[in-house]
Amino acid sequence: MTEPQTTPMTYGRYLALDQLLDAQHPISDRDDELLFIIIHQTKELWLKQMLVELRDAIQLVRADKPVEAYKNLARVSRIQAVMTLSWDVLATMTPSDYTRFREVLGTSSGFQSDQFRAVETLLGVRGGGVPGPLTDAAKAAPSLWDEANAALARAGFTVPAETLERDWAEPYRPSKAVEDAWAEIYRNPHRYWELYQLAEKLVDVDDALATWRHKHVITVSRVIGMKMGTGGTAGVPYLESTLSKRAFPELWSLRTQL
Repeated sequence: MTEPQTTPMTYGRYLALDQLLDAQHPISDRDDELLFIIIHQTKELWLKQMLVELRDAIQLVRADKPVEAYKNLARVSRIQAVMTLSWDVLATMTPSDYTRFREVLGTSSGFQSDQFRAVETLLGVRGGGVPGPLTDAAKAAPSLWDEANAALARAGFTVPAETLERDWAEPYRPSKAVEDAWAEIYRNPHRYWELYQLAEKLVDVDDALATWRHKHVITVSRVIGMKMGTGGTAGVPYLESTLSKRAFPELWSLRTQL
């Protein structure tokens, strides 16, 4: 039983604003470093919410409740849109601005974000990045794409056993049989309406992630050019190498055969 509150709830107490607004600790005396910190902390908060939504979506698809998962997936793609727009704010920081405090970052890098890697892993993009507890936990179970393909099999479509029963920690390998099964759904959307809509919600998420990656490349190129990244990556060339990644590859390749 909840004990009655002796102190009235306020906006600041409810949101823990004292702790939240005291969580930015610039090392340099440059104002642009505060912006840099806030942008990245905000992204981590959105990633936290995305993880909640994706875990719920996975459970719903596993339970053959794709309609209920639509809301979670729609929310994820909208969060991604907000995160993409935040690159425009960071891009107001010029190369000269960034150079004045970049050295204080040391070897820290967004490449080390366990939450971002966990989001990728839950979607189905596995491998790469710095491992962390959230990512390792996500690797131990089927991804959202694995669950979508399992739902496809339960609906009576032919899905190869190697797709349904595999080492979940290993990167997913696209399958022509899986592509053909989803293509059949796209040819008969009214007959398979729930799976058809699920597929389009997944494409929305993948599309938004690709857009985020592209804007990331443009922003980093604008701010640091072709310098090496702080975390030891190649910087822009590395980011460009991620642009072709797709969490749900057959939902893209099937469009060619329609």
